[in-house]
Amino acid sequence: MAAVPEAAQRSLRRLSEPEWRSRSDAHCNRVSHWILPHRERRRRGVAHPVLDFLFTYYSLRPAQLERWHPGPGVVLRGPGAAAFLGQTGYRRHPDGVFLDLTGLPDRLRSTAGFIGALLTATAERAPRLGCFGLHEWAMVYRTPTPRHTAVPLRLGPAGTDAVVESLPVQCTHFDAFRFFTAAARPRNALTPRREDQLDLEQPGCLHANMDLYKWAYKLGPACPSELLADCFELAVAVRELDMRASPYDLADLGYPPVRIETPSGRAEYVRAQAGFAERAAPLRARLVELCRQISDVVPAR
Repeated sequence: MAAVPEAAQRSLRRLSEPEWRSRSDAHCNRVSHWILPHRERRRRGVAHPVLDFLFTYYSLRPAQLERWHPGPGVVLRGPGAAAFLGQTGYRRHPDGVFLDLTGLPDRLRSTAGFIGALLTATAERAPRLGCFGLHEWAMVYRTPTPRHTAVPLRLGPAGTDAVVESLPVQCTHFDAFRFFTAAARPRNALTPRREDQLDLEQPGCLHANMDLYKWAYKLGPACPSELLADCFELAVAVRELDMRASPYDLADLGYPPVRIETPSGRAEYVRAQAGFAERAAPLRARLVELCRQISDVVPAR
């Protein structure tokens, strides 16, 4: 493998072992707030209709979320840094160990190119804030088997169907639309397809903002764990709104409903949705910059 150019070596930030271990411990402690209860629920065989989504729909395992990565531009000093050498992309540096972007697999550069293009296109659009979270309602519309069978529908089946029929359904996100019931699909203003993502995703969409977590972990060891955790925390908060505005009665679990069937509930939803769009914007920008760094690197041969 080619040597690291001297100019590139000088630009790297050096972290002493106490410094990077402190950051690693802080990251693990931060995400353990959600991981430890999840593991305990799994041990007891107890499902959680809100929070399990973060560990089942999204494919990153809890142990992977706990693992700390510094991201590019950092040299880890001290004998403990050698433990990183068995992981993809890490190599020795005269002062320790660092993540060498030139040594990442070609597939990761390709992934970064797609993610960067998608997030850039999303950021360039104005947020659309009038969906009212009806995607969750459309997933149970006119079906005897709701997705969360252990949780009651707040308005019952007939009341739930009536809400879907009384409001415009305008979901732009393929991975939400694909779970619509057959009866609900024709009611949507759009027919999103996987190949339409670059043309349709927009920053007001709850699922597009939750998915920043997915795009962060798909960038693998190149994504600093602090950024990954920021995206995960956003996904947790968005998921909570998503389910509070859903047709399910989750009050016993500590999630008071956002009653989108009422004008005041819809206004509450739009305010929260706009807040998440604002909160997601800098995270999206950080991911776009990381994708640019990965895509622009010439791979080592």
